Amino acid sequence: MQEVLALIEDKKQEYAQLPLFEFMQDKSIDPKQRLSFAPCMAHFIMSFSDLNKYVFREKQPVSKIQHIINEHTYEDDHHWAWFVTDLEKLGFNQQLNFTQALRFLWSEQTKVTRQLSYELSAYTLQADPVMKIVAIEAIEATGNILFSRTAEIAAELKAITKQEYIYFGDFHLNLETGHAVVTSGEDLLTKIELTPEQLSSAFRVVEKVFSIFSEWTHELLAYAITQNLDKTTVKASDTPVLVCV
Repeated sequence: MQEVLALIEDKKQEYAQLPLFEFMQDKSIDPKQRLSFAPCMAHFIMSFSDLNKYVFREKQPVSKIQHIINEHTYEDDHHWAWFVTDLEKLGFNQQLNFTQALRFLWSEQTKVTRQLSYELSAYTLQADPVMKIVAIEAIEATGNILFSRTAEIAAELKAITKQEYIYFGDFHLNLETGHAVVTSGEDLLTKIELTPEQLSSAFRVVEKVFSIFSEWTHELLAYAITQNLDKTTVKASDTPVLVCV
């Protein structure tokens, strides 16, 4: 397992260099603009609760690894509520009717965001707990990078608005250690011996997780750089599209 964890760390460092994170750190851009991709994230952020409840978690865990996974899912399955609150504080709660919101969430602009949930389900649903925790470790690594950057922006916004941003700020970041397990659980992971077949499968899972998350960052960036902060909505063809303010 140590080889797998080393690969995750290497991929994490590569992930941190993606264009989205460069954009997020560009202080010549208004901080709110640097978070203007937030509505585009919605499908995945809301679905992540279900991934924890119904895909990662098992009702009757047998192995020690699955017990660790279950414990982690109870920590992660409610973060969506913080996301919704921060959307409101940031002014991204637009006046869209229900069908307009559905069209946006299932539009071409957000297709990778949707695929993210589906692909993660494919890698982990009813998977061996070892493969499942490999995927979760990779997911956590991407989250640590993202929330490290959002926390910096949230701090800038707090200085302006005097508001706390629970999801995008330090509160959430402090929970996103970059690992699914800590302390004794980490020791357990490093001691897992994988067969050659398991090692090969684990490497594939790590590569796939980072690949789809990388695609996601490109979609978020493409969305953010097209946002007009002076308008609330734009129309592409016949599909209403949410634009952040």
